[in-house]
Amino acid sequence: MKTPSWFLKKKLISLILIPVSWVYYFVGFIVYKIRALNPLKSKRKIICVGNILAGGVGKTPIVREIAQRLDAPVVMRGYKKTESTNGAGDEAYMLSKHGLAVHVGDRKSNIILLNKQTDNTPIVMDDGFQNSSIKKDISVLVFDEGLGFGNGLLLPAGPLREPKWAINRADAIIVIKNNNFKKRFSLPVGIPVFYANNKTVSPYPDDEKLVAFAGIGYPNKFFAALKNVVAKRAFADHWQYTDEDLKKLLDLAKKNKAKLITTEKDWVRLPKDMQKKIKYAELETVIDESFFEWIKGKIQ
Repeated sequence: MKTPSWFLKKKLISLILIPVSWVYYFVGFIVYKIRALNPLKSKRKIICVGNILAGGVGKTPIVREIAQRLDAPVVMRGYKKTESTNGAGDEAYMLSKHGLAVHVGDRKSNIILLNKQTDNTPIVMDDGFQNSSIKKDISVLVFDEGLGFGNGLLLPAGPLREPKWAINRADAIIVIKNNNFKKRFSLPVGIPVFYANNKTVSPYPDDEKLVAFAGIGYPNKFFAALKNVVAKRAFADHWQYTDEDLKKLLDLAKKNKAKLITTEKDWVRLPKDMQKKIKYAELETVIDESFFEWIKGKIQ
């Protein structure tokens, strides 16, 4: 589904949904405590890269950078598995395109299998900060400076999966820099905070007219990073593009005498014939070198 408009700013509907959000949190808290009774302890260190916001923060590129630097395999659920992503899910397929060993499905089962290997490198777990059935050696939370805590409320009244105090379970925080940062976004004292920078690199010259489309958590972040966008279309997160969707996009580009452009995450979900007609913008992510010095020290 599309990210609700009230996730970023408190509106009447978000206030109405507050009682529902506390029921959601209470159920999740009980599940968390039950799972924590008998967690899986991995022989190889588990580095969990998660968030407390529901999607759109920019966690996947952070996972990619950490796994590449540590030469580590990635375990993840693999959301929205389709034929176009080889049955792996868009984020998993995207990570594998960058040369990473990605293990999709039940994370506990995959960790058990990876523990049988002679390799002793750590395992990067994409998401799972709220999953207490697996013991993490290092938990890293990711935030976007422009999103902050959204409207500060729990799902479905806001984007938070759990209250802000859950941050205290983290060993470190990575904040993705954003020029439009949230003024009230402040983090707990005592937890190491590191920063990352994203750069969206278009395959087209700056003067090329573009029709941009995206089915991600917060598509406006992508649109704002491009130049000379003459039209844009936002779809729900993990959207599976139909022939009708693509025909309308092609017609829109033709009408505007422009090129179609999307995110890599969207591009991997396109049919193969459409991938030849549509290009994606690369997202380059650079994490502070001090973070890798910190995490190597934690591993050792």
